[in-house]
Amino acid sequence: MSPPVPAAGTEELGSTVARFDRAVDDALERVRGHWLPDRLFTLASTLGDFSVVWHLLNVSRGLTSRRRARQIPLLAAGLGVESLVVNQGIKRLVGRKRPTVQGDPRYDVRRPSTSSFPSGHASAAGFTATVLTGWDGRRSAPLWWTIGSIVATSRAYVRIHHASDVVAGVAVGAVMGLGARAVLRRSGRA
Repeated sequence: MSPPVPAAGTEELGSTVARFDRAVDDALERVRGHWLPDRLFTLASTLGDFSVVWHLLNVSRGLTSRRRARQIPLLAAGLGVESLVVNQGIKRLVGRKRPTVQGDPRYDVRRPSTSSFPSGHASAAGFTATVLTGWDGRRSAPLWWTIGSIVATSRAYVRIHHASDVVAGVAVGAVMGLGARAVLRRSGRA
């Protein structure tokens, strides 16, 4: 039996993605080694583990009003579903290798055991920023998406993910966030 023939265009797509990943890594390398971005992205990557940053913001936000307090368990449950789909579903199907075996030795961050694609930190960021923007309105979007962008970018910065893993993660998370918003709206909980 002969090996499967790749679909037309997949080789070009693969080389385009590889060029994108290399270009972003080269751009980040020019910033790596500077105190402020090193601290910011290492902290963001660490706080993104297990969505800690999102749970802290969720609870803090919930302390400001009864409506937001009722949203705490909804966002927490949504993050759990998002994590399950990404980490136990998509990552297992794709199985992409990480850009480095142990991560960049300059940054002390947790080394995940799952595959690289897509970034779970980035998908949680896209999911949460989408849901919170829906709840809090468009004026809140710069806050949630800035935090999300820092967490997502941190994964390429510390070389735990390829840049394309991060982009895909944000996209997957945003789509799941839109789905969650629709479900919550229909159930009267949004």
